[in-house]
Amino acid sequence: MLKFCTLFNSSYLTRGLAMYNSLALRCADFHLYVIAFDEDCYYALSKLSLTNASIIKLEDFENERLLAVKQNRTAQEYCWTCASSTIKYCIEKYQLDHCSYVDADLLFFNDPQVLYNEMGDKSVLITKHRYTPRFDQTASSGIYCVQYLTIKNTEEGMTVLNWWVDACIEWCYARVEGNKFGDQKYLDDWMQRFTGIHELQHLGGGVAPWNVQQYAFKSGHSKIIGTELLSNEQFDLIFYHYHAFAYSWNDTFRITAAEYTITKNQVKRLYRPYVMALLEAEERVAGLKEDFLPYKRIEDGKGIGEVIGRSIVFFIRGFYKHFYSKRFFQYGIFN
Repeated sequence: MLKFCTLFNSSYLTRGLAMYNSLALRCADFHLYVIAFDEDCYYALSKLSLTNASIIKLEDFENERLLAVKQNRTAQEYCWTCASSTIKYCIEKYQLDHCSYVDADLLFFNDPQVLYNEMGDKSVLITKHRYTPRFDQTASSGIYCVQYLTIKNTEEGMTVLNWWVDACIEWCYARVEGNKFGDQKYLDDWMQRFTGIHELQHLGGGVAPWNVQQYAFKSGHSKIIGTELLSNEQFDLIFYHYHAFAYSWNDTFRITAAEYTITKNQVKRLYRPYVMALLEAEERVAGLKEDFLPYKRIEDGKGIGEVIGRSIVFFIRGFYKHFYSKRFFQYGIFN
């Protein structure tokens, strides 16, 4: 069985639920441990009675060390601080032989068992950003991405994990300072600092807006097949990271990091399934509580006419950037 952990609050509920649903659809045998970062999130997930998930209250997870630094960090910084501790908590609390941290804004297109198998006898799995050169942010954001990271409950694995937990509690901020940035740049030297580290080679693990330009995608036999343009190597897409994809006003979505280039094909193959997964998640949580919104929305101040107008213009040009109307996805315009 594959064991995963994640953390999110009610503003990311639909994203986290979409991620869980994709695991349930694609993964033969798994369990997901969710640290619910607010009461609404805990309430909703508990009401949904997810078969392959354990929902953990924030107060049960937090320890004295985390609480001591919480007030001096932003909500984002505190989430980054807690990622490593989430793995540690789940391994120790539930006596797991391994645990993979996954970001809530992933969607799985195939069974991630292949990623775990690639580790072999190594104790830690890390994934590179694989930046497209014009979007290279290695200097500021690091070589590796804390999006999908596996640690085994071995002496090697726990040595790495405990070091990372200590480092994040000592310093974890949304700024570059020396060789540090958040919880992420700590990974840059792990291949040299520790033994038992495996750098993921499977191209289907870690496709994201900052590297998607390097690939072409097509559908085949209920999965997405990618091709690396430089080498012509084909691979099954395992997961996509929907970084900077957000709810906006008036039933639209927005890629908030507008510098990334996303093509019509990528919107159809990668982003439409995500929108449909989010809509399904919205339906599942509808009516659970009337006084909270189960997703975070970008308050951009754009009027409906401008947003739809932008979307139509980008649709006609066959090139997508910034805004996307929900109805384009919902009614299959990309088919």
